[in-house]
Amino acid sequence: MEGRWQHTTVLLNEAVDALVTKPDGTYIDATFGRGGHSRLVLSRLEPQGRLIAFDKDPEAVAVANAIEDTRFEIRHEGFAALRELEARSVAGVLMDLGVSSPQIDNPARGFSFRSDGPLDMRMDPTRGTSAADWLATAPVEQMAEVIREYGEERFAFQIAKAIAARRQERGPLASTSELAQLVAGTVKTREPGQDPATRTFQALRIFVNAELEELQAALEASLDVLEPGGRLVVISFHSLEDRIVKQFIAKHSREEVDRRVPFAAPKPMKLKSVERVKPSAAEVGANARARSAIMRVAERTDA
Repeated sequence: MEGRWQHTTVLLNEAVDALVTKPDGTYIDATFGRGGHSRLVLSRLEPQGRLIAFDKDPEAVAVANAIEDTRFEIRHEGFAALRELEARSVAGVLMDLGVSSPQIDNPARGFSFRSDGPLDMRMDPTRGTSAADWLATAPVEQMAEVIREYGEERFAFQIAKAIAARRQERGPLASTSELAQLVAGTVKTREPGQDPATRTFQALRIFVNAELEELQAALEASLDVLEPGGRLVVISFHSLEDRIVKQFIAKHSREEVDRRVPFAAPKPMKLKSVERVKPSAAEVGANARARSAIMRVAERTDA
């Protein structure tokens, strides 16, 4: 069944080129997905090298378990679990924050407004609360806040009111098509080429999976586990993620001065920004889902 939905890894060579600087080191693929980055990393590692991958999605873990390589390990956890690794033990951390094509394209996962399926949206459908269950009881104000903050949707309050009215009149929303149709009937204007439901679906997916909170936790954990000279490589696909990554790197790329102790030596910076990369025109032409990707690379300093 999985083979019906193929995934094309974005910035594959660029990410692995930036990440693997020490072929005998230990590396982290914090979001295994369907393993495009992991397989290329393994091809670059020497026999002493090691790759640890993380993923919440049981389907991704099943794909990872098929990799027969003693240097490889998969963990069925979100990438905030990086903090459980030994301090300064890792030569590189890769975070590809995109949703994989099999997750989007499989209607049963409930991520897409383009085909009908259960309104789920959980990366790990065995844990947590589905989008449908949350929308069945959430107050209007909370729904509006989530859709506005995580979807950057200017019609968030109108959409939230429409969801509340719908569940009072006909019961809770149960499918992706029901939500998409409701949003389309509420949002009267939208950017050319963008479905009216795009922002709402993004917001609910981010909220249900606590994506931004986990990203913050994983970035902080990466500072602890990276060895001096180790690389942090993050590929983001929308402005909310990229802003967090950009601000994190900027914050740790400067010395910290304690204003309470003005004559004390400043704490040295922990990261050095290396580069910012976007997909080439050729890659975007071959894979439209690459068009919004931004890759940021930083290096752990000796501090």
